[in-house]
Amino acid sequence: MGASLSSQTEGTNRTGMRPGLGDIPEGCLACVFMNLTPPEICNLARLNRAFRGAASSDSIWVKKLPTNYQDLLNLLPPERYQNMSKKDIFALLSRPVPFDDGYKEVWLDRVTGRVCMAISAKGMAITGIDDRRYWNRVSTEESRFHIVAYLLQIWWFEVDGVVKFPLPADVYTLSFRIHLGRFSKRLGRRVSSFEHTHGWDIKPVRFELSTTDGQLASCECYLDDMEQDYENRNHKRGCWIEYKVGEFIVSNSETVTEVRFSMKQIDCTHSKGGLCVDSVFIIPTDLIDCKRRGILK
Repeated sequence: MGASLSSQTEGTNRTGMRPGLGDIPEGCLACVFMNLTPPEICNLARLNRAFRGAASSDSIWVKKLPTNYQDLLNLLPPERYQNMSKKDIFALLSRPVPFDDGYKEVWLDRVTGRVCMAISAKGMAITGIDDRRYWNRVSTEESRFHIVAYLLQIWWFEVDGVVKFPLPADVYTLSFRIHLGRFSKRLGRRVSSFEHTHGWDIKPVRFELSTTDGQLASCECYLDDMEQDYENRNHKRGCWIEYKVGEFIVSNSETVTEVRFSMKQIDCTHSKGGLCVDSVFIIPTDLIDCKRRGILK
């Protein structure tokens, strides 16, 4: 059986053998590869020389790149991508590309080539962030930016941000990634402390987003609704949770999209604390749904 598979993979008519995979013209392979995902193309490239040649064609990989991939490349020094093939450009952009002093990142999803984005807490305006009585910066490997903002205690809680970028046409979901309690490692184990965690079950936090073309979305959520969490067996303390703010549509890839977002609880009748703010994510909506269902990894 192994010999049969080998002959199908490398067989040619020159030895009188029946045609094998190695005899398929690269043009035909390229047509097939157009309908495959980048990981599938890379796996098939291992089969033989013909597959490897077809899998490296710029005509295939330019179709896998977003229409505005040059805008992503412009965030990098030209020497990083000059003389690169489209396949190598895809690989380069599938890793995080920092911008705005490194406080924001954009990258391509490895399977779909869709544009994703993250904004660090350091890239947002946080009320009282420079006062150590209220906030601390905490270094951690649990954040893609390696640092989060930890709230000790405050009365007026407000986090605002804005991002301007020529996003490709798509439907996007914006969400905040936050964590109730402070976490650390003790004897090699992750532990959480809720010494400062309070006030999030009294009034809801309001999340909002808006775009320059008039799209609006908002929602309210209790971050520490203990009774409801126990009923649903979904305890919110001690784990990272992404709170969906809403969706927005980009219909024109050629213009810069400006998105403003916020998270606030400004009822000053009570204080609140013990919260980590990590980042904001902007991800294509159906990409999130596919990953949640396990279709994409």
